[in-house]
Amino acid sequence: MNSTERPRLAVRSPGDLVAAVPYLLGFHPADSVVVVAVRGRRVVFAARGDLPEPGVDPRPAARHLAEVVARQGTDAATVIGYGPAARVTAAVDAVGEALDRTGLIVLDALRVTDGRWWSYLCAEPECCPPEGTPYDPAASEVSAAAVFAGQVALPDRAALAAQVSPLGGPVRVAMRRATARAHRRLAGLAGEAASVRSAGVAAVRTAFRRHRRGERLGDDEVAWLTVLLTHLPVRDHAWSRTDGRDADIGLWTDVLRRAEPELIAAPGSLLAFAAWRAGHGAVAAVALERVLAAHPGYSLAVLLDDALRRGLSPAELDGWPVTAGPVLRPRKRRPRR
Repeated sequence: MNSTERPRLAVRSPGDLVAAVPYLLGFHPADSVVVVAVRGRRVVFAARGDLPEPGVDPRPAARHLAEVVARQGTDAATVIGYGPAARVTAAVDAVGEALDRTGLIVLDALRVTDGRWWSYLCAEPECCPPEGTPYDPAASEVSAAAVFAGQVALPDRAALAAQVSPLGGPVRVAMRRATARAHRRLAGLAGEAASVRSAGVAAVRTAFRRHRRGERLGDDEVAWLTVLLTHLPVRDHAWSRTDGRDADIGLWTDVLRRAEPELIAAPGSLLAFAAWRAGHGAVAAVALERVLAAHPGYSLAVLLDDALRRGLSPAELDGWPVTAGPVLRPRKRRPRR
């Protein structure tokens, strides 16, 4: 699920909306059902789910998707199914009915297949011909405006997941050696909690300061940080310093991709939090998928995954978290950067 506060794209027709969806999600959807929700005249939220497999009742997933959209305080929505009619129609119908039950107005219901779109709610051949309406995303003014605004639509969700995948080759060899050195360095602290926390706070501050200046951490710095993040007070300090800045997203993406497999839980969760705060729900989702596949019980990842699945807006938790010893408490709301 994605917040769609940016970019601001002028959508005047179903074709414009179809062209805008990849930039709202961050990738071109396939075999998906997407709900684009509006408040007044502004698109404020987009949610995506996989099409159900043949023979699977689409209604449970449709109810969940509708509940997520309804929590956003929106007025109306358009449902778009991507794929062949045999799989799309039942899913789109189920989502439309579920949205009706929540009280949302369904503006349109579309199917997108092989470069054409069809409307399930329009039977006028002048605007919705039975053979579908062709569209070319590359030639769309909406796409041009999104690209001009610096937005990216990756080819598919797999390409998005690849952006958080582990680095291999010489990088992996170097990180394995650096992590062994970091473990020996940690052993030198003799397990003293105060010393570990002090070292962790210093490592976190250095990482943020350097990355926000556009500098990349060295292998030993990344390895030391990932080892220290296994201690919850250090992880929570890093969490309290993380927001939705591009630099924070870049930092935790780099650390996640270079971390050894057993140490990805904290940086992956922190990346998910930063991406979620910035409105990049799809990036948060793929980061959490990687973490939970390797560490299914990691509490912060489970917490964030639940928030994403319920469609909780990050704005509802402005000022979280802040640490006071081992306890998280809300801090005073501060202006958005």
